[in-house]
Amino acid sequence: MNNLDEQRYAKAKERVGQIKSFYCNLTAYCIVIPMLAYLNFKTTDFLWVIFPAIGWGLGLVAHWVAAYGQNILFVKEWEKRKIQELMNDKEF
Repeated sequence: MNNLDEQRYAKAKERVGQIKSFYCNLTAYCIVIPMLAYLNFKTTDFLWVIFPAIGWGLGLVAHWVAAYGQNILFVKEWEKRKIQELMNDKEF
């Protein structure tokens, strides 16, 4: 039972690290993108700030998915059914 607790602790610690990393990334995004927008509006008429905002924003969404374990494409119930199906398949 002690080994199970250690594994759960390690997994929880890893998840907390991922969540902390996500919030650091989000904070940096919220600081850097407005600074880039200010720089963009002061220097040129071309709206180039949208490209790093969208690119980093997509990366931020991917980081959120990884940190919180959200599975956008496949829901947990589907995973459970698929695992059960493969376990029942004698040729697998």
